[in-house]
Amino acid sequence: MSGPSPAHIIATMDPSPPRKVVIITHPQAPEAVDLLSDLTSFLQDRSVDVLTSSMAQDASDQALLDGATDMVIAVGGDGTMLRAGSLGAASRTPVLGINLGRLGFLVEVGREGWQPALERVLAGDFWLEARMRLHAELVREGKVVETWNALNECVVGRGDVARPIRVSAEVDDRTLARYVADALICATATGSTAYALAAGGPILPPELRNLVLVPVAPHLSLDRAIVLPEGSRVHIGLDVDHEASFGVDGQNSIPVRGGDEIRVRASEHDVYFVRLQDRGYFFRNLISHMDHFPQ
Repeated sequence: MSGPSPAHIIATMDPSPPRKVVIITHPQAPEAVDLLSDLTSFLQDRSVDVLTSSMAQDASDQALLDGATDMVIAVGGDGTMLRAGSLGAASRTPVLGINLGRLGFLVEVGREGWQPALERVLAGDFWLEARMRLHAELVREGKVVETWNALNECVVGRGDVARPIRVSAEVDDRTLARYVADALICATATGSTAYALAAGGPILPPELRNLVLVPVAPHLSLDRAIVLPEGSRVHIGLDVDHEASFGVDGQNSIPVRGGDEIRVRASEHDVYFVRLQDRGYFFRNLISHMDHFPQ
């Protein structure tokens, strides 16, 4: 079953000014150190309690998981946003992104604009955007052996062996297609602008709750992306005689093998992003990002 519509979720979330925040920074961004200090001082001067990932990693993570904080400020790029969103999803803790990366599709505030942005946030002048996540399970010999949640995508692909994989895809217990390809991506609307876009998939507005199946370098098999209805359940079966791989959101992949099955559906917990732009920001920002790529 699918969850409530994004409009309903946003309407029931109270965008009240935060009084306790967690700041998460990219561990390999030296410029984040100075900004972290500035952010902490700015917020504490306004009577906001602050935990930071660099000074109190365990405490900040636990505060997010327990819902004992009002907002996450993620300082970095989209990778930092993915981590922050994953930690705060179960407790519906919203995430505000300050960009230190290159693209920042998910990030709301530029490096130089954080102070006026935080003034607006502390005044309650923002809205919350719900983004659907995926819940994935690895099933081996009839047993669930590992689970994940992903904001962008799940990917079944070839391992170290330079041979394509053979997989079958079922949707709601009905056979959809069989693929011979380098990989098969199952993406959210958020992930439609990530790996799925690079593989030729469609761009979906972030409020949609559809799944997208995109084959990578398919050979003599279905070579088009498929957009699945909201609430769909996807089962991906592996028919390989060599090691393959499975990964979520660009993290380290794990080995999978013939007979394994990946089950994917919408997660019970969305990620909530703090937005200061108008609600039509998505395509405007997308085109702006694409204009920066060389032709």
